[in-house]
Amino acid sequence: MTTNLQVDNILPNFTLPNHQNELVQLSDFTQPSLMDKKLGFLDGYPLILVFYRGFFCPRDRQQMTQLVQFQQELAVNYCQLITVSTDAPLVQAAFRAGLGAQWTFLADEKRHVIKQINILDETEGEYANLAQPYTFVLRPNLTIYKIYNGWFFVGRPTLEELRQDLRAIMQTTSNYSYEAYNTTKVKQIRIPAQEWSNGTPPLGANGLPVAQGVVRWFDFKTGNGAIARQDDSEEIFFNFTAIPGEGYRTIAPGTKVKFEIITSEFGISARNVQPYQ
Repeated sequence: MTTNLQVDNILPNFTLPNHQNELVQLSDFTQPSLMDKKLGFLDGYPLILVFYRGFFCPRDRQQMTQLVQFQQELAVNYCQLITVSTDAPLVQAAFRAGLGAQWTFLADEKRHVIKQINILDETEGEYANLAQPYTFVLRPNLTIYKIYNGWFFVGRPTLEELRQDLRAIMQTTSNYSYEAYNTTKVKQIRIPAQEWSNGTPPLGANGLPVAQGVVRWFDFKTGNGAIARQDDSEEIFFNFTAIPGEGYRTIAPGTKVKFEIITSEFGISARNVQPYQ
């Protein structure tokens, strides 16, 4: 029995427990980042969705070992990888840890999704009643770009095939080109280092309103953060480039700051973020 899905179909936006037994929805993994939303880049990112038989299958272990080699490349390209099997979350967590995998494993123990997309293995033997080994490459809106039938291992995608698939999808997104970032609107939020080359400019010298508050959180991985404004506690987004200086700047949560306010159709953001006592 082969899948009833075809290229350009939309894959069901299913919800399953992950390896930590937390319910997650498929579309959660393709959403644009907080920074993208502030810049108006609302396309989102591609997703590789792999259905596998289980930890015991040597072909699956081989495929997963290859994907571990690919996961760092996926991370820097902002693309996601999800694997699904009928194994329980605890079993998947152990398999994931043994592989050194960092992506999300989803558990379809009751076969709801596997049956819905028609990939339940109905043969006899050790693979009966498990997922057939399909790989789907999805556009950000969950439209299927490519389907790989891995019943025989040679049918499973190579890392280079996945790379080419992701590139083809990414080339269609609004933020793929350099020119998309080289605009006045974007550079008000994702601020070029050249703007700070002559030192920290006085707050409000450019005519923007000035406010003060406290850094509520700062994500050292993404370089994004939020400030709780003093007058109304509204949370205001900022990127690390909004902190005057060169290189990668960070700021600790709880730091008192003064800043300028940028207003756009996508909300408000802070720039020229300066700590004070």
